[in-house]
Amino acid sequence: MVTLARRIAGDSRFTGLIIGVILLNAALVGLETSEELLPRYGTVLAAINTLIIGIFVVEIAIRIVAYWPRPLSFFLDGWNVFDFVIVAVSLLPIAGSFATVARLARLLRVLRLVSALPELRLIVGTLLRSFGSMIHIVALLALVVYVYAVLGYHLFASIDSTRWGDLGSAVRTLFEALTLEGWLEFQAAVIQQVPLAWLFFGSYILIAVFIVVNLFIAVILHNLETVKAEHAAEDMRDPGADPDRDLLLRVESIRSELGELETRLRARTGTGLSGSTDELLAGAPSYGQTDA
Repeated sequence: MVTLARRIAGDSRFTGLIIGVILLNAALVGLETSEELLPRYGTVLAAINTLIIGIFVVEIAIRIVAYWPRPLSFFLDGWNVFDFVIVAVSLLPIAGSFATVARLARLLRVLRLVSALPELRLIVGTLLRSFGSMIHIVALLALVVYVYAVLGYHLFASIDSTRWGDLGSAVRTLFEALTLEGWLEFQAAVIQQVPLAWLFFGSYILIAVFIVVNLFIAVILHNLETVKAEHAAEDMRDPGADPDRDLLLRVESIRSELGELETRLRARTGTGLSGSTDELLAGAPSYGQTDA
C-alpha cells in the first residue's frame, strides 16, 4: 500500500488531476458570486464542492501514507502543512459560527495552485527568502526619498506649494515619481523658475529608480538560485517525491563500487582486462546457477 501511495503521489498524472480540481474549485468560487446562478444551480454547486473536498482529503491521505513509516515527516514541509490546514478548514460546516471561516477556506483552496506547481513554489520561496534583504533596500530607498524630499521642499516649495509645500507632500510627489509616471509634469511646473531642476529630477530618477529599485531584481535573482539549489537537495531526500529514486541511487552506488573493484582487479592481476564493468559482469555466472 505504501509503495502504491508513493507511486500515485509521484505520478505526474495525479498532480495534473489535482491541478485540474484546484482550477475547478477556482471557477466554482467565482460562480458562487453570481446572484443569478446561485439560486438556480445552488444544489449542483454544493454537490461539486463536496466532491472537491473529498478529492482533496484523499489526496492528503495518499501523500501522508507515502511518507510511511515516518508519516509525520509530511509535516516537515511548510507547503504540506499549508495544504493540510486548508483542507482541514474546508471540512468545517458552511453554516453556523464557522460559516465565514469555511467560506474563506473555500477561497484559500485556490491558493493551493501555488503548492501544486513547483514553479510557483519556487517563486514564492524566492520572495520569502528575499524579504530580509529587501528590508535593507527599502530602508535605503526611504533614505534617498527623504533626502530628496527635504531638498525639493527648499527648492520648490515657493513655486509649487501643492506638491512641495511640506515634507509630506514632497514625499508623496517623489513616491509617485518612482513609478515613472508624471515626473516630467513635476519638472515642467518648476523648471521655468529653477533651470537646474532637471538635475534634481534626473539624479533622483537615476538613483532611486535605475539603481535602488534594480537592487530588488538583483536580490531576487540571487535568492532564486539559492532556492533552486535547496529544492534540488530536498527532492533528493524526499521519499515521496519519486518512488524509484531510492532504487536509482542504490544502482548508482553499486556501479561505483563495481568500478572501484574493477580498478583494483586490474592493478592486482596486471593482466590486460578489457571491456567495461557491465561487459565483465555479463560474462560472469550468476549466483545460484550451477553447471549442467
